[in-house]
Amino acid sequence: MGKHDFQDFCNVGSKKTKNKSLNVPGSKRPLRKHTEDALNQYFDSLNGDRPGDLYTLVLGEVERPLFKAVMDYTQGNQSQAAGILGINRGTLRKKLKTYSLLT
Repeated sequence: MGKHDFQDFCNVGSKKTKNKSLNVPGSKRPLRKHTEDALNQYFDSLNGDRPGDLYTLVLGEVERPLFKAVMDYTQGNQSQAAGILGINRGTLRKKLKTYSLLT
């Protein structure tokens, strides 16, 4: 995946990528569909039980690998990572600390 592809990946929903969908490498299905399938499997596995704090669970499952991948991609450059993610550097540092990714 090239730099511009990665930036498109991180900017889904912006004007620049409005008509693009996130495809998982090696698959023709958008990431959105993989996420939907995973959530449906999760709900099926509950056997009628109510999930607790699902929003936090999903954010943690998605955000941590996203932040790690971006930090790896930028070789630890927080300013570049924040720019790619479209967040300010302070927010990035807070998230890195939350996910024990701050070096």
